[in-house]
Amino acid sequence: MTVDPKNYKYLKFNRPKEGLLEVVLSAPGKLNAVTVDGHAELGRVWADIDRDESVQVVLLRGEGGTYSAGGDLKLVEQIAQSWETRMRVWKEASDLVYGVINCSKPTVCAMEGVSVGAGLAAGLLCDITIAGRNTRIIDGHTRLGVAAGDHAAIIWPLLCGMAKAKYYLMLCETLKGEEAERLGLVSLVADDDKVIDTAYQVCDKLLGGAQTAIRFTKHSLNNWLRMAGPTFDASLALEFLGFGGPEMKEGHLSHVEKRKPKFPPKAPY
Repeated sequence: MTVDPKNYKYLKFNRPKEGLLEVVLSAPGKLNAVTVDGHAELGRVWADIDRDESVQVVLLRGEGGTYSAGGDLKLVEQIAQSWETRMRVWKEASDLVYGVINCSKPTVCAMEGVSVGAGLAAGLLCDITIAGRNTRIIDGHTRLGVAAGDHAAIIWPLLCGMAKAKYYLMLCETLKGEEAERLGLVSLVADDDKVIDTAYQVCDKLLGGAQTAIRFTKHSLNNWLRMAGPTFDASLALEFLGFGGPEMKEGHLSHVEKRKPKFPPKAPY
């Protein structure tokens, strides 16, 4: 069984050499923001990759020199307005995180330009992440008015420590690629025009390595993430609980109107 591109609208696939599968985030004109279709596809593609015996290494990147500008605001609006959509996207978000973690193939991510939202989740959960020096990494949840759910609680404290995780996640501060590498949030930093080349070099090293030993090493190390599964599950539930609240409404409206949000001054509990 192989990954069938016909089953995907948002994701594109390239096979530049034997054993290597490129998964490309593609939303032309939207900086590869994750669309309704894209969110669903990011949730299920990892199981397809895992079953594809022709794939030894995966490279995740964006199209056109940009990684991903986060979630499409239309998707955010649908989540807020529709219970059915909220439940579907909640399941997709869970599938995305556990899908990347449990995919047996080694995964590499190349982050260029900007990295936000579901794309950031998939990228930081990859085994090796390369960011451009000026790549902007933003976990935008609290700016939107919802808890930093999806990948944040399961991976940020482990990568960069609890103090830095709280600072960047609670304040929604932008992190440049160089600083992200210094903190340990990403594996490597490269010049902005060398990110893809650097990622290819890493993929070549993985392809030339002992495949079973590499997969066993990944599986063992990812048990740290599996142990944090209950923390992730709780954070994701709290995030989606927030999609029905007033803070999210104001956060979404401020994005649409391109202004600073004016959140309620007090929490209701």
